[in-house]
Amino acid sequence: MTDIDLSVDVGGLRLSNPLIAASGCYGYGVEYADAVDLSTLGAVASKGLFLAPREGHPPQRIVETPSGMLNAIGLQGIGVHRYIAEKLPELRRLGVTNLINICGSTLDEYVELARILSDAEGVHALELNISCPNIKEGGITFGCSLPGTHNVVSAVRKVTSLPVIPKLTPNVTDVASFARAAEEAGADAISLVNTFLAMAIDVETRRPKLTNIVGGLSGPAIRPIAVRMVYECRQAVKLPIIGMGGIANPEDVLEFMIAGANAVQVGTANFVDPFIWTRLLEGLRDYMNRHKIERLAQITGSLDTTARHKAWISS
Repeated sequence: MTDIDLSVDVGGLRLSNPLIAASGCYGYGVEYADAVDLSTLGAVASKGLFLAPREGHPPQRIVETPSGMLNAIGLQGIGVHRYIAEKLPELRRLGVTNLINICGSTLDEYVELARILSDAEGVHALELNISCPNIKEGGITFGCSLPGTHNVVSAVRKVTSLPVIPKLTPNVTDVASFARAAEEAGADAISLVNTFLAMAIDVETRRPKLTNIVGGLSGPAIRPIAVRMVYECRQAVKLPIIGMGGIANPEDVLEFMIAGANAVQVGTANFVDPFIWTRLLEGLRDYMNRHKIERLAQITGSLDTTARHKAWISS
């Protein structure tokens, strides 16, 4: 097949393919411009932005774990005004589709960030970080409360015409209920999952390996749980879903999409292979050729559970 369509639609935002560089794992995008043609990605999700610059946590703040990585960066960043002045012009020049990840200690901060970025040329969508497990104030407080999730999404929705995409935490009992809260509040899509709250201990010193004691677990170790959560949210809401969590090869992308994701974000794998994007795109094209699929979007939510039922009936 020669006529293959990799494009997807996420809350009214048309992407050339479903691959998005995950927030916090790709800098602001420009750092990779010499190694990767950023315009070949579906989009880049920026490192999280507060109104003011933020130093984050002191080292040690990254620890390798079996099939994963534990981090407690603490949302270090340059702040929204420096991002608009220093990073956004270059990203516009490179033809990047930008999902701006915004963080707030208060509801008012989310609203003000949304207002500022809505007036900036080259911003295509807002990803609301209400799920980072590495800071005590704001963010995760909203993301672990159904009213809090509804309130922050609703407040941002009122001040911007950009697609609003809350990033949900997996550190709750029923993630689908938070997807419904976001949908009811006016979200255009949802992204999930953020990292899982976890910790590691140095047994020789009996001290935590991270100065923050706990951090967020990412990487292949979390993928099966993330896929399950995407599937649960697909059953609960009609919103487009951006799935993420441990994607390292084309089969992982396909697994998320079959479970119900419209697009995916790739994070930890960037630290292992910054050139992963070409391999992922080639793998998707090969899959579509083998299965005679013209539009990749057709596989979203296409999980076939009939075999399980047939096997149970026949037994």
